[in-house]
Amino acid sequence: MQAFTLPDFYMPYPARINPHLERTREHSAAWADRMGMLEAAKPGGGVVWDTAALAKMDYALMCAYTHPDCDGPMLDLITDWYVWVFFFDDHFLEEFKYSRDLSGAKAYLDHLELFMTEPGEIPPEPTNPAEEGLKDLWERTVPAMSDGWRKRFVTSTHNLMVESMWELDNISRGRIANPIEYLQMRRRVGGAPWSANLVEVAVGAEIPDSIAGTRPMEVLSDTFSDAVHLRNDLFSYQREVQEEGENSNAVLVFETFLGTSTQEAAELVNEMLTSRLLQFENTALTEVPGLLAENAVPPHEQLGVGAYVKGLQDWQAGGHEWHARSSRYMNDGAATENTGTGHLGGPSGLGTSATRFLPTPAKLALRQQTRQHAHVPFQPVGHLELPAFSMPFPIRTSPHIDAARKYAVGWAREMGMFDSVPGVERGGVWDERRFLGFDLAHCAAMIHADASPEQLNLSSDWLAWGTYGDDYFPLVFGARRDLAAAKICNERLSEFMPLDLGVTPVPIGPIERGLRDLWQRTAAPMSMDSRRQFRKAVEDMTASWLWELLNQVQHRVPDPVDYIEMRRKTFGSDMTMSLARLSHSDVVPPGIYQNRVLHELDTAAQDYACFTNDLFSYQKEIEYEGEVHNIVLVVENFLEVDRTKARDIVAALMTARMEEFEHIVATDLPAMFDDLGLDDDVRAVLTRHAEDLKEWMSGILEWHRKCVRYTEAELKRSREPEVPAGFSFLPAGLGTSAVRITAPTGKVSVR
Repeated sequence: MQAFTLPDFYMPYPARINPHLERTREHSAAWADRMGMLEAAKPGGGVVWDTAALAKMDYALMCAYTHPDCDGPMLDLITDWYVWVFFFDDHFLEEFKYSRDLSGAKAYLDHLELFMTEPGEIPPEPTNPAEEGLKDLWERTVPAMSDGWRKRFVTSTHNLMVESMWELDNISRGRIANPIEYLQMRRRVGGAPWSANLVEVAVGAEIPDSIAGTRPMEVLSDTFSDAVHLRNDLFSYQREVQEEGENSNAVLVFETFLGTSTQEAAELVNEMLTSRLLQFENTALTEVPGLLAENAVPPHEQLGVGAYVKGLQDWQAGGHEWHARSSRYMNDGAATENTGTGHLGGPSGLGTSATRFLPTPAKLALRQQTRQHAHVPFQPVGHLELPAFSMPFPIRTSPHIDAARKYAVGWAREMGMFDSVPGVERGGVWDERRFLGFDLAHCAAMIHADASPEQLNLSSDWLAWGTYGDDYFPLVFGARRDLAAAKICNERLSEFMPLDLGVTPVPIGPIERGLRDLWQRTAAPMSMDSRRQFRKAVEDMTASWLWELLNQVQHRVPDPVDYIEMRRKTFGSDMTMSLARLSHSDVVPPGIYQNRVLHELDTAAQDYACFTNDLFSYQKEIEYEGEVHNIVLVVENFLEVDRTKARDIVAALMTARMEEFEHIVATDLPAMFDDLGLDDDVRAVLTRHAEDLKEWMSGILEWHRKCVRYTEAELKRSREPEVPAGFSFLPAGLGTSAVRITAPTGKVSVR
C-alpha cells in the first residue's frame, strides 16, 4: 500500500530521452564496479549495492532523461556523478544514520572533502568507494571549467555532503524542522543546486561571473532546486519516512506543522512545487532578459544563459519522468506520456477558446496563477486582531533615548523628508507630525540599548532613511507603474556610496541626501573590504524595492518562498545583519557567517521580525496602500484561507522560528564552537551576536506595539484609502491576460 495517492503534477515541459542511453548504462555499471561501489559492505552484513540493485535504479535512464541533448561521453560523465552522489547518500545512511554515529560521520565527511582539490593540489589516497569516485570525477570534470564555476561547485558539493549532519542530528533528536527551515536546509543538503552546476557542464555553457550572483540567476537555481526536492519528497516519502525512519521530508514537515493528514500534506507540497515552477517561469521571462540587457552580456554568453535555462527545464521534465519509473520510489500510477503533463491540449480554432480542455495539472497551475494576479487592491479589511506573540526575551532601552528623539526629527527635517515630492498629490511622503508618531528613535534605543549617543543617532537615522525609502518607492513610482524611473533612481544611489569616501553628485531629494550623509558617517571607520561588503548590502536592500515594484506592475501576489526570502531584504534586516558582522570582521574569521548554524540563527530572527511587521501593518498595506507584499496576504492567497486563518498560520511560523532560534542558541551554537575549534574571542563575539538578536526581536515587537504608524486612527488621519485618479490596473506578465482589475470599483472580470 502506498502512503498516499500521488497528486496531479504540473510539468510544463516535455520529457525527452538521450539516444546514447544504452552505452551509458554499460559504462556506468562498469565505472561503479571499478570504483568499488558494488562491493561496499554494510555494517550489519551484505553490501550497499549489488549489480542487480544498481541496474534496477537505472541512474543512466535518469541522466538520459535529464540531459537529453548531450553527446555520449558527456552523458557518461554526468551519469557517473549521479551514481556517485546516490552511492554516497546510501553509503552514509548505512554507515551512520542507522547507528547515529555523529563523530564517525563527521570524520567521514571531513576526509571526503579533501578530494575536492584546488588547482595544483594532490588528493590523499582514497579509503572507500565514495572517495575513489570523487577523486576520479574531480579529475575528469574540473580542469575543463572556469575558476568561478569550480568555486560554486565546491560550495554546492560541500553543502550536500556536510549538511547531511543536520539531517542526522535531527534524526538523533527526533526533531522535525519547521517549513521555512526545512526548505532552506533542503537546498543545502538535497543536491539540486549541485545538479544545476552540472547542467552548465552538460550544455557546455557557464553562467557569466558578472551575473552569477544576481537575484534572477539565484532565483532560477533556487526555484529549480526547490521543485526538484519537493518532487523527490513526494515520491520518496514511503521509503524515507516509513521504511528508513528519516524525518527530512516536506510531506512530513507540513503534516506535522499544520496537523493535517498525510494526503492533505502531500497535496500542499504539490501546490508548493507548482508555485516554485511558476516562479521559475516568471523569473526566466520577466527578469532574465532585462538582466542580460542591463549588464551588456555579449550575444554568445546570452545564448549560453538560454541553454542553461533550457537545461534546467529539461532536468525538471526528465527528473519527473525518472521518478515516475524508478524502482527507488513510490510511484504507482505516476508514469506519464513524454508529452509534458502541463501542456495545453484540446480543440483549437474559432469559438473554442472558452471550452478548451486542459489536463488536470495544467488546470491547477492556471488556477494558482490566476489567484496570484486576481487580488483586488484597496479592499476594506479593517483592523486585524493580533495573535499572542511568543517573546521570551526582555526589553532594554538606551538612556540616550530622549536626546536621540530630538536629534532624529532635526536630521529628517534637514534631509528634506517633510518636503513636498513631485508625483505625490498630498505633498510629501511624510510630515513632521507623522514622523514624531513613528518614534523611530525608540526602536533604535531598544535594538541598540548599549549604543553611545552618536551610535544611537546613526542607528535611528538609518531606520528613518530605510523606512522613508520603502514608503517613497511604491508611492512615487508604483502608483504610475514607472519601473524605468525607479531603476534610474536606484542606480544613482550607488554613486552616493563611494568606496574612497570621495566626491559624489549633487543629491536630488531626501533619499540621495540622506544616503550621502549616512554613508560618510558609517563607512569612514571601515576597511576598504568592509565598505565594499556594506555597500553591497545597501544595494541589495534598495534593489528589493524594485522587486516589489515589479510585482506591483504585474499585479502579482508573490510566491510564498520568494516573498519570505525577499522580505528580509525589503525590511532591511539583511543590511542590519551585514553591519553587525562587519563591526567584528577583525575578530571573526571569514566565512564563519556562511556556516549553517549562523545562517539559520540570523534568518530565524529576521523572519520573526519581518512577520511581526506584516501582522501589525496588514490593514495599512492591504486597505490603505493597495499592497501585495504582506505575509498574511501571501498565505491567504496560497492556501485559499481567510485572513484569520492566515494570521494564525503566520503566528505559528513565528513561534516555530523562535523555538528554532532558541534551539540553535542552546545547542547548535556551542556545538559549532567546538566543531570549528573557535578561540575564546570569537566565541564571545558570536555569543554577543546572539544576545543582540534577542534584543533586536524584542525591541522590534515592542516598537510595533507602541508606535502609532499602524493604528486605524492614524491611518484615517493620514489619508483615506484612495485609488489614484484615472487608475486602471491591466496587470502585465505571465498568466495575466484573463484578468483585468479596474479602479475605483475594484471589480475583477475573468474572461
